[in-house]
Amino acid sequence: MKKMILASLIANVAVLIPVCGGMLFDAPWVEDAYGSASPARGILLSVYGAIFVVSIGLLFKRDPMLVAPLLLVQVLYKLTTPFTVGSFANPVVISNLVISVMHLTTLVMIVSEVRRGPLKG
Repeated sequence: MKKMILASLIANVAVLIPVCGGMLFDAPWVEDAYGSASPARGILLSVYGAIFVVSIGLLFKRDPMLVAPLLLVQVLYKLTTPFTVGSFANPVVISNLVISVMHLTTLVMIVSEVRRGPLKG
């Protein structure tokens, strides 16, 4: 479980550095992936930035009870993106689905560990 928590958090940071940087500096590929600069894209950057900052913080304190809510929110939004975007072929949707599998695996391991631990009763 600890290795998967680390892997999920590192994946968040590794993906969000170029994504947030690209959005901040309006990289050419950003418009193709996320649309033109708009308030909606700015809101998305804020959400991604929050996930980035929390992920970095959790790298220093990998408490499963703090990691689980972050990953759960990410899994939920990532699994809904094909429906909100209207396509399974969009590169952002594809990467969201791949990352959601990793995060879901981490969540299952966290829940399994918690059920075996002292919180079980």
